[in-house]
Amino acid sequence: MKGFKVGKKGSFIERVKYDTNEISLLSRGDGIEVLTQSIEKDRLFFVYPSDNKNVFEFFYLLSGEILCETEDEKITLGTQEYFSIKEIDEPIHFKALSDVTMLWVITEPTFVHISEKISSLMEIVKQVEIKDCYTEKHSDRVANYAGKVAKKMKLNKEQLENLIFASYLHDIGKINVPSEILNKPGRLTEEEYEIIKKHPADGAEMVRGTNYDELVPIIEQHHERLNGSGYPFGLKGDEILLEAKIIAVCDTFDAMTGDRSYRKAFDPAYALDVIKSLIGTHYEEEIVDIFEEVLIEEGLISKNLEK
Repeated sequence: MKGFKVGKKGSFIERVKYDTNEISLLSRGDGIEVLTQSIEKDRLFFVYPSDNKNVFEFFYLLSGEILCETEDEKITLGTQEYFSIKEIDEPIHFKALSDVTMLWVITEPTFVHISEKISSLMEIVKQVEIKDCYTEKHSDRVANYAGKVAKKMKLNKEQLENLIFASYLHDIGKINVPSEILNKPGRLTEEEYEIIKKHPADGAEMVRGTNYDELVPIIEQHHERLNGSGYPFGLKGDEILLEAKIIAVCDTFDAMTGDRSYRKAFDPAYALDVIKSLIGTHYEEEIVDIFEEVLIEEGLISKNLEK
């Protein structure tokens, strides 16, 4: 019948999938899109203010449980509960307390911004983490930390979106690094270290020319340090983007607190102390202070370390 369309179980117009998370476009028309979104347990996600004040969004939990954090309160929502968004002033932060599936209806085209390219890039991230057996879920954890730091710093919508995507993709260039170097049990030679140092520029080049061009300098700069001792360009101070400075702190902490082929994981408190000792030379004090607050809230370090 004209104007009538049936969708069978599992059908969709288009799907973006990475790791265990996915967004499926079920239907669209007259500027409205109907999607389902699946989010893995413990992932942070955000709903952003729209540039169009007339945009309306509706989210219905088909399964799972989420925690919503506003300035004023924390709200837990479960299966068959819902929330809607219109004319919000700042991003609203959520955390998946379990694996979650939501129905999402929005009155402006949005799926086009979640291109097939980002899905293919996320698949490469997954390949990198398989290749480097000591970094499983590393990018997820960095994105989680970075999102919480960004929330406390009240980054705007564009900065927040770029930071989260760049956090997931920051190590994508390691796909070009041989496995024997990534997993070497001993100290790297100077030549091997030079190969490792190429990954920020390689990763940036993989993203360059896509709809995510704005991520290029963030990915490129995530190993730069305030005193110019970082790579690939030896940038200093304000030459380094804020988003890259945030990733640098989160990336370093997660690398130090995870097992590596050449050492066991460091204690979180010790890792934070090392990072704090490098304030002013490697890392910005404000970012480290806020990151410490995040670690206290996560229960990873004791409150008695708080200033």
